[in-house]
Amino acid sequence: MIREWIVFALCLGLGGHMALAVVLHAPERWPWSHAGLYGLVLGAGVYGVVQLVRALWWAACGRSKAEFLSR
Repeated sequence: MIREWIVFALCLGLGGHMALAVVLHAPERWPWSHAGLYGLVLGAGVYGVVQLVRALWWAACGRSKAEFLSR
């Protein structure tokens, strides 16, 4: 469970950094007033992609989630 929270926090941080980069390098696209919302949306999107990749990895390796978590 702790591992999932760590992955979630890292994804939110990456999404925030991506939003900050766009606001700093192209302020006409995204105003500062919406940077927090865009950071959360991007972070949630990154988390979704990470979970999809992890599920595909588990499927490709032939391990179930229960086997992976029992390590």
